[in-house]
Amino acid sequence: MNHFFATISRMKYIERWALMRSSRVETLSEHSIEVAMIAHALCVIGNRRYGRHLDAEKAALIGIYHDASEIITGDMPTPVKYANKDLKNAFKDVERQAERTLLSELPADLLPDFDSIFTPENPDDEEEQYMRKLIKAADKLSAYIKCMEEDDAGNKEFRTAKETIRQAVMKLRMEYPEVQDFCREFLPSYGNTLDELLGDIQKDPLA
Repeated sequence: MNHFFATISRMKYIERWALMRSSRVETLSEHSIEVAMIAHALCVIGNRRYGRHLDAEKAALIGIYHDASEIITGDMPTPVKYANKDLKNAFKDVERQAERTLLSELPADLLPDFDSIFTPENPDDEEEQYMRKLIKAADKLSAYIKCMEEDDAGNKEFRTAKETIRQAVMKLRMEYPEVQDFCREFLPSYGNTLDELLGDIQKDPLA
């Protein structure tokens, strides 16, 4: 009996932003699918517009599993995780061990395919390094979107986090044209109502 997927399914029970009062709880499952979609989009933008050769589908897959270790560790708040170098390194070790524990739940013949999701296949390959940097950027964008949603809901609890993450996103925009394009073309729509989002492609039946 193999428990990998039953364990992965528990992402829906992990709540993010543990130290914050949220107007609506965000689960690890929600965050992971959003990161996957944004990471895929960033890679597609890179390939179509900037002549890169990024594996967009693999980026999406890595995005789905990028925080899977939190099923075991829980969501460690960023201010705690990065409080100092020792804590950061210690938590990285805990994350890696949690990932190995998850992978150990797979049948031996499937392990190599899933191991490559958690561990870079070619760590010295520039395209793979760049792809993984875009996944981290997608992670940051997802966090910023959450802060935007909380701010729109009138929740001041996320005020400081929003500004801190905004500054990080601004830096990413300077470093990666894919992030710049996403922020310019897609980010402004977040927070709009469904009527507003669909209004430009729907015709008024009474017109």
